[in-house]
Amino acid sequence: MVNIKINGMAVQAEDNSTVLEAATKAGIHIPTLCHLKDINQIGACRVCLVEIKGARALAASCVMPVSEGMEIFTNSPAVRQARRSTVQLILSNHNIECLTCPRNGTCELQTLTRDLGIDTVGFECTNDGKIDDLSPSVVRDASKCVLCRRCIAACGEIQKIGAISVQNRGYRTTIGAAFGMPLADSNCVNCGQCINACPVGALYEKDSTKEVWDAIADSEKHVVIQAAPAVRAALGEEFGLPIGTNVTGKMAAAMRRLGVDKVFDTNFGADLTIMEEGTEFIDRLQNGGKLPLITSCSPGWIKFCEHNYHDLLDNLSSCKSPHEMEGAVIKSYYAKKEGIDPKDIFVVSVMPCTAKKFEAKREELASSGYPDVDAVITTRELATMIKSAGIEFNLLPDEGFDEMLGDYSGAGVIFGVTGGVMEAALRTVAEVVTGDKLENIDFTEVRGFSGIKEATVNLKGQDVKVAVAHGTAAAQELLNKVRAGEKYDFIEIMGCPGGCINGGGQPHVSAKTRRTVDYKTLRAKALYDEDSAKVIRKSHENPSIKKLYEEYFEKPGSHVAHEILHTHYIARDKFGK
Repeated sequence: MVNIKINGMAVQAEDNSTVLEAATKAGIHIPTLCHLKDINQIGACRVCLVEIKGARALAASCVMPVSEGMEIFTNSPAVRQARRSTVQLILSNHNIECLTCPRNGTCELQTLTRDLGIDTVGFECTNDGKIDDLSPSVVRDASKCVLCRRCIAACGEIQKIGAISVQNRGYRTTIGAAFGMPLADSNCVNCGQCINACPVGALYEKDSTKEVWDAIADSEKHVVIQAAPAVRAALGEEFGLPIGTNVTGKMAAAMRRLGVDKVFDTNFGADLTIMEEGTEFIDRLQNGGKLPLITSCSPGWIKFCEHNYHDLLDNLSSCKSPHEMEGAVIKSYYAKKEGIDPKDIFVVSVMPCTAKKFEAKREELASSGYPDVDAVITTRELATMIKSAGIEFNLLPDEGFDEMLGDYSGAGVIFGVTGGVMEAALRTVAEVVTGDKLENIDFTEVRGFSGIKEATVNLKGQDVKVAVAHGTAAAQELLNKVRAGEKYDFIEIMGCPGGCINGGGQPHVSAKTRRTVDYKTLRAKALYDEDSAKVIRKSHENPSIKKLYEEYFEKPGSHVAHEILHTHYIARDKFGK
């Protein structure tokens, strides 16, 4: 520890920590823009400037290390004026359309402007940046970009994809894909981590709410909505509830009040995925199939594999992702049972993920002859729809989902967090292979936010080595180990760091909040708590899953199950769709 003073107050700080970190721990707020904890620390925006006694110039607190005896001033006249001038210059190159911007109310530049008391810019805005909306998932509005480079760090350093980078130099600097190409033609995997990192409205998801509203208003359409596990752990944040509040009941009630015909839960699809994927794994394990089997629930990860690991495409599980499975069941089993033509069913998936928008448009995901899922909206888009419908979310009663395709086990719930798919699979695989009831179904060794987690599970004398990776950087590291000859039997990969709870479509978490709140852990806890509270915690014990196989699929891995619930993959170039 070192002894320093901040605004005349004695403070102890960890040696090698930054002034920003020391001030935050001391309860002193220093505004930032380019800084994002664990992602981007470059001191480029100059918003976090502080005065240090004896120094000739103001210093960027996010990169300035503390030292013994240092005296720091965070609100001196020079500091306040420097910050105001810096933000005014940023605003001079920013398209100020706040009222119609997707980030209105959650924009960090907007918050900065208010907190610094800036009521005039003083400069004429000259930014004429273009909008790139060719991607099915991510929209880029260059006129809103503040050149903070947070998106570049998220894509290049955290995800190790590098679909976007700095173009040109000086006043001509822009952020974009190589050679000025649209994101749709790059190696972008649509994960949306750039959206999560962006402090302003320069990056946001492709809006799908209009087509959902149109379907609801169409009397010829039977609209079915389903929500992914991770949505319930974050949706409440959009309505002022604490991070980590589980809003399962209110979410179901709100979706029902939008005017849809049925409200189902993607957790049912997650349980169904375990039945098919678990069966596929057991078959490969016992009959000399290709190992390791790698999970296929995350479309961002799938596209990453299709671009970069053609040699491992056969290792991917052929199972569709849970919401696509559920959509396929809705347009086959459910359609037949209810006497509805699949062409008249409109399936809406509420996802924490922007890559699901891309996935829903894949031509191979249409087993009924029509797309398994017609529209994907993010957690944020669902919140927008609820607000625009005048629904008082926090006053809603807790309601359940509609029967059968809304029933789920605790295993289905934890699909939303890294390690959850593996844990859910092991609960079923272990009991099917051994024929014995598990005494402890909590496989805690695959939980947590380490980049790569490994475990060995003994199945009736046979050791099964499993691994879990989250984020495409960790996936790359793990797959390179596989290529180098490291032996694994079963691998789970999720495209986003932390899993779906941190998907590109989840509510924005500001840089200020990230410095003091472990939001991923809180969201994960909401899912694990719901799992623990469920009476049925294993996918193969879900009575509605059993009924589905009895009435329609016969058994996991059957011919009809493969026709409806399984898919294939595409070897893609480094660039291209």
